[in-house]
Amino acid sequence: MGVTTQLLTVITAFGVTAALGLPLIPFLRRMKFGQTILDIGPAWHKKKQGTPTMGGIMFVAGATIAILAGFALGTFQDAALAADRVGNLKLFAGVVMALAFAAVGFLDDYIKVVKKQNLGLTARQKYLMQLIIAVFYLVMLWVSGVGSTVVEIPFLGQWDFGVFYYPLAVIVITGFVNAVNLTDGIDGLASSVTCIYGLVMLVVAGMLRFAQAGLMAAALIGGTLGFLVWNFYPAKVFMGDTGSLFLGGLVVALAFDVGLPLLLIFSGVIYWCEAFSVILQVISFKTTGKRIFKMSPIHHHFEKSGWSEVKIVTVFSFVQLCGGLLAILAVRML
Repeated sequence: MGVTTQLLTVITAFGVTAALGLPLIPFLRRMKFGQTILDIGPAWHKKKQGTPTMGGIMFVAGATIAILAGFALGTFQDAALAADRVGNLKLFAGVVMALAFAAVGFLDDYIKVVKKQNLGLTARQKYLMQLIIAVFYLVMLWVSGVGSTVVEIPFLGQWDFGVFYYPLAVIVITGFVNAVNLTDGIDGLASSVTCIYGLVMLVVAGMLRFAQAGLMAAALIGGTLGFLVWNFYPAKVFMGDTGSLFLGGLVVALAFDVGLPLLLIFSGVIYWCEAFSVILQVISFKTTGKRIFKMSPIHHHFEKSGWSEVKIVTVFSFVQLCGGLLAILAVRML
């Protein structure tokens, strides 16, 4: 798949996503689909009360349309791509997984904003659905012929996890999907960090000659950039769980598509830092009664330390880029 097709995929995802903001944001306002700011968050977030949520619909549509259009163009230009059954099945299994996660997020958002039940789905309900989706995705990969339990550990070499591969893969998938969800806490953060992740994975896909993964990465870049038109500080719309779970689905799908799920250690550094800050905070408080951070996830700690939202997004994006460069270095050393 050529650079032209990838560029057109980025442009399509960006254009569709950004353009959808024009009708969707006023519609969400009319329907009173506004974000409820809970008291557990920073007090100054109360000024965001009522900002339209569920805006992730914009890039769910934009990225999906761009992937379909890019795939159609790519297969028209390259017969070998059309005949690549394994690669194509992995691509669409990843897209279906991301859309399924988006559906879980939509249900959660719907309960929150329409049914006026602030907590949405219970943690058990949400995780059970995510578990089913992750298992279905891994079954699809196995059907496609990607059944190896050997995993490349960046900078260390290969390791055969044997029967433990699949349960560990489920943990990685659901863990990172929820970590991306946790990253969506301030204006533009999840979108910016994920855009950089998409850029890194576009480079990785090119290095390893995974055309379909490159297509998915291009759509992720365009979709997140298009959403930043409306979501950068001060945000006019939030993505909601609809958007963050969809992004999480594409994030893990890209790592598995290129056959390097543990590359997320570097390319997804911000995601797991956000998740572990919550885990460490809970463990510390339950065992010692003391908190490690002023607030978790960790971006709220920096907020309470006086950092502006723009500064947090800038620094976190830089850290994500550094992790991404390490990921690219790890791939070069394979």
